[in-house]
Amino acid sequence: MRVLILGGTGEASALAAAGAARGDLEVISSLAGRTRAPALPPGEVRVGGFGGAAGLERFLNERAIDRVIDASHPFAARLAGHAATACRAAGVPRLRLLRRPWQRQAGDRWHEVADLAEAAARLPELGQRAFVTVGRKDLSAFAGVRGVGLLIRTIEPPADPLPAEAEWLQVRGPFTLESELELLRTRRIDVLVAKASGGEATYAKLAAARRLGLPVLMVRRPPPPPGPLAATVAEALAWLDAPAQPCRSVQPEHQP
Repeated sequence: MRVLILGGTGEASALAAAGAARGDLEVISSLAGRTRAPALPPGEVRVGGFGGAAGLERFLNERAIDRVIDASHPFAARLAGHAATACRAAGVPRLRLLRRPWQRQAGDRWHEVADLAEAAARLPELGQRAFVTVGRKDLSAFAGVRGVGLLIRTIEPPADPLPAEAEWLQVRGPFTLESELELLRTRRIDVLVAKASGGEATYAKLAAARRLGLPVLMVRRPPPPPGPLAATVAEALAWLDAPAQPCRSVQPEHQP
């Protein structure tokens, strides 16, 4: 079985490793190419976009792809939409591997917003020193924020010029609860801005904000395209082992 994995996430890499270890799967991983020196997963790897849904459909047909697992970031809504459209056109079964969302706990002061524009608009009412952790390509939404000092943390340099009242911190995780508590305290942070990405890799900042009683502007996930969902690598592998279902639009039973 020839499987195309759309990703760049930790789940995508783990899935590629698990698939490559099996003798019955040929794994092709597709990375968007946004990271300068990505850690390459096992198996064949291609880097760069397909050219939209039509380009991905051509790739599926040319490479005779049997299954597609979209393990891209939960906020990669455009890629997820292109994958759904291309797989439907090519008749290739598709699964969305979507890590489980974070659950609000006692003591969390989350203010859920629909998008980054709403987060930027509400920021001045919640604090004066904001820790912004939304990724290097989405910082332009905060260009008009005034009266709030921004501490922006990314692995690679921001894609756009930083807002006027911003400081850039280049750090690569993983991050512990202790290190996040120290950062929030020493930088006098009084509000956190985050995307509801889910997973364990970046959860420590939320636990630290809860410990310190800080408000969190939480950007809600975009809904996934209709179709089957998996929350873990094990569930995705089980889907590969199940008989292929006809490719059609199916509304998922649950939303993240």
